[in-house]
Amino acid sequence: MATVVPRRTEGALGPPRSACVPTGSTRKPNVCLRLSRRALGFFARDAGVGLRTNLSILRELVCQESTTFKNVWTTHSKTPIAYERGRIYFNNYRCCVSSVATEPRKLYEMPKCPKSEKIEDALLWECPVGEVLAKPSDYKSSLIALTAHNWLLRISTATGKILEEVYLASYCKFRYLSWDTPQEVIAVKSAQNKSSAVARQAGIQQSVLLYLAVFHVLPFSLIGILEINKKIFGNVTDATLSHGILIVMYSSGLIRLYSFQAITEQAKNGIQEMECCSLESDWIYFHPDASGRIIHVGPDQVKILKLSEVENNSSQHQISEDFVIWANRENKNENLFTVTASGRVVKRNVNLLDDDPEQETFKIVNYEDELDLLSLVAVTQIDAEGRARLDFHCNEHGTLLKSIPLVESWDVTYSHEVYFDRDLVLHIEQKPNRVFSLYVYQMICDPGEEEEEAEAVEEILNRSCSKKVR
Repeated sequence: MATVVPRRTEGALGPPRSACVPTGSTRKPNVCLRLSRRALGFFARDAGVGLRTNLSILRELVCQESTTFKNVWTTHSKTPIAYERGRIYFNNYRCCVSSVATEPRKLYEMPKCPKSEKIEDALLWECPVGEVLAKPSDYKSSLIALTAHNWLLRISTATGKILEEVYLASYCKFRYLSWDTPQEVIAVKSAQNKSSAVARQAGIQQSVLLYLAVFHVLPFSLIGILEINKKIFGNVTDATLSHGILIVMYSSGLIRLYSFQAITEQAKNGIQEMECCSLESDWIYFHPDASGRIIHVGPDQVKILKLSEVENNSSQHQISEDFVIWANRENKNENLFTVTASGRVVKRNVNLLDDDPEQETFKIVNYEDELDLLSLVAVTQIDAEGRARLDFHCNEHGTLLKSIPLVESWDVTYSHEVYFDRDLVLHIEQKPNRVFSLYVYQMICDPGEEEEEAEAVEEILNRSCSKKVR
């Protein structure tokens, strides 16, 4: 598993439920009219306009009330399952299957390798527009993969052939890949250093938490390796790099933003803190829509923050709220009654944790770039089972547009990933004993509405043709 547009909403959207209700009358685009215009060739001269129109039509179909998502197939595996742009990867990225077809179709399978050389993590690289590249193969998408023995590979997504490889280092174990600048610069993060039992008993503290290696892609070229040292950053628990900004996290819920160009001296409100009491920490990252906004996720709220210039001081920037999406919850404080030995009934106030499983909690936040929708997974523990729901929100204002219940139960103790890609929803679940499950949902439009839309389009086309004949 990340276009600057002026934003109209200046602060939070008020109380939780009002954040999901659009205000004022809005004109809903007519899907039938768009389809008829497309059929008549209105967008034939501009492929970009045609594609945007098609995606706009698809967004309307996805969000309309009668559209459902049906679980079309499920599979299980003893090795991790991953998903990238219409391709499902099994056996640690060595087997690639297309998810576009109605039934899964194998695209390629790489030769078997020792466990010590397995692929740990991968990113999809797609050809940049308007650049002259050295080789014909560079114009096709490829998979940037990190192996267990610290090799960085670029693999063809069509054949599985290794196109490029670089050895990282021997002094640490690199494990995670992420984009610093999408499709241009990658950050390779090491596993966290843990002090041995002998070192802890001797009072020896491990000062280096992790390493971040930063590379340009195509071809791979090292920019630098950043050492996250507790002597410099304090008692840090994690760190990541995004859009040239180092995001450092602490156990207290504190998050600090650093820049290689001294943002510590030029950013106002650069320290963000979310008021929440939970077992799991909140997380923060730059919005994948390239708007420069920041997504800050807590158990009961998702904050969309924006960076803007300070008034009368263009050299200084500040962070402010664009909008907030709230979980659907009742009062956090629960009144419990106990009976004393003498028979008196005593009322006790109990403050629940913000990530208490019996309350609706946000677990996953993603962005569908082609449909411009935020997708949020909200989970609630009901009796012995957890139930999950996928919500689609307007990326510009945070308005709730559609909710999709997931059929399978959701165990909060398992690891989960959920992807929303055009008309597909994929849920990957890791169960105990390394059993991985994949649930694929396909968009299904109401047959009655499809027939009505087809008749309406046919009628419009007939009218247009009859006018031309006259």
